[in-house]
Amino acid sequence: MEERTCLLDAFQREFNLDEEHKLRLQHAFFIERLPLAEAFEEIAITDESRILRVMSKQLELPILVREDYPDKPVLLESVSMFFLRKHAILPIQVESERVRVVINDPMNLPVLNAVSSYFAGMELSLYLGQREEIRTAIDRLYGAAAREAEEQSVMTLDAGGFEDDLEHLRGLAQEAPIVRLVNVLISRALDMRASDIHFEPFERAFHVRCRVDGVLFDLDQPQKTMQSAIISRLKLMANLNIAERRLPQDGKIKIRFGSREVDIRVSTVPTIYGESVVLRLLAQESVEYDLANLGMDKKDLDYLEGLIERPYGMVLVTGPTGSGKTTTLYGVLKKLNTVTRKIITVEDPVEYQINGINQVQVKPQIGLTFGNTLRSLVRQDPDVLLIGEIRDKETADIAIESALTGHLVLSTLHTNDAPGAITRLRDIGIESFLMADSLLTVMAQRLIRVLCPHCKEEYKAREEDRGKIGDYLPDLEPTVSLYRNKGCERCGYTGYKGRQGIFEILPVNEVVKSAIVAGKDAGTISRIASESGYRPLAHNGFQKVVEGITTLSEVLRVTSLSVQ
Repeated sequence: MEERTCLLDAFQREFNLDEEHKLRLQHAFFIERLPLAEAFEEIAITDESRILRVMSKQLELPILVREDYPDKPVLLESVSMFFLRKHAILPIQVESERVRVVINDPMNLPVLNAVSSYFAGMELSLYLGQREEIRTAIDRLYGAAAREAEEQSVMTLDAGGFEDDLEHLRGLAQEAPIVRLVNVLISRALDMRASDIHFEPFERAFHVRCRVDGVLFDLDQPQKTMQSAIISRLKLMANLNIAERRLPQDGKIKIRFGSREVDIRVSTVPTIYGESVVLRLLAQESVEYDLANLGMDKKDLDYLEGLIERPYGMVLVTGPTGSGKTTTLYGVLKKLNTVTRKIITVEDPVEYQINGINQVQVKPQIGLTFGNTLRSLVRQDPDVLLIGEIRDKETADIAIESALTGHLVLSTLHTNDAPGAITRLRDIGIESFLMADSLLTVMAQRLIRVLCPHCKEEYKAREEDRGKIGDYLPDLEPTVSLYRNKGCERCGYTGYKGRQGIFEILPVNEVVKSAIVAGKDAGTISRIASESGYRPLAHNGFQKVVEGITTLSEVLRVTSLSVQ
């Protein structure tokens, strides 16, 4: 964003833009994210040579003219000619460890990501070139087939007049260009270690973004005319009804990319500009079930591992969606999964299959709800019972009853912190004395991004930084050094690689039980528990900042409610 802002200022100086034209260019550049040439066309500037000169100076990239382009084509077996022509990209030299590419719009990050994925593991050297000169070179080097591919794609995929022609739409979705594009998008997202892919329709654009380490990044921007065909392809893969566009739908895809087998959860929701589709990528090899590798410190880990060996009681894990609650509970199950225990889970949905554990997926549409399922499963004589989420009084009642009658119950709850779970259960309608008798512990967690070990940068903590951390770590040294994210090729220039959890554990000891029975609120319970060693999320987060595992800004981002 900073680089784009500096470039925009440089353009304003070069073309002497007034405030109105600057705002229009800014809107086209940042909001609509139009290609650079099209953004300038919005304000009637067509002098591409001057535009390139400004970019060359600002970004320190050399400019090539048509005489500099090669006489022979570079062999590009896996690259789409349509993609090259559409985005005005021409690889001009491929060596063992480097590829030289001339490009018209180096600020188009989704396109640059795509080019990088085509030449994975190679150093990318960029050059600037005029759009039509690049396309002319593509036609000369790769033949008229490139232009025909683009024209045919635009003509065939212009689904505006076929929105209600289901057979035509079904045919488009099964044609090779769309099939390849969807497969490439999913494969690239997997290579980026993404957890989700978002296909988002807007009035004049169709964006594809992916979530990596909890943060969204642009993946691609297919033509708006391809929107219906792409969404229909995804719905066909998930066995969904492509004719139903008014209601949300959910489905599953199982797909293999080389040696990787991926389960994909598909969710569609109608918006005013078309259906929004989100794919949740569940790659088995990317899941870590080992409690010791989740980021918990040794003291908390030893406490939790000892606690789950108890024969009965309830362990609650709290946090928002996407905070790693299920992964933590699967880590607990892995620890408990022995031949001497019968373990049953009730989930919505079952995300990962675990050998040796009986897993049940609820289906509310046929009456298989959490409550109905749990009543039957208690008669299955389980030793350990995992309930995917406590959502209502019926589920909570059965969970607590099971915890009081000889079962170890594991479950999740959506609250901001561990003491808040007590208030939440009260709101649902659970009596305080039942909570006090059944709860063993409540654990809250968030996921933080971990600094890339190859490029993290050390700096002396500022007084402001020490003040924030010192509120939670009073023994902080005045000359403490922290680390910031810098970015390199190995981490995709984000400065982060991977995630781990930060945790707070509320032991339900005798003092806390008395406070629960007395009807104390979450704040009071938190203060009482702190005398027994309870520490909030931010405490664990700032420990990781001081240890150089993550950044201060990252902890503040995920614990904003805890540090206000």
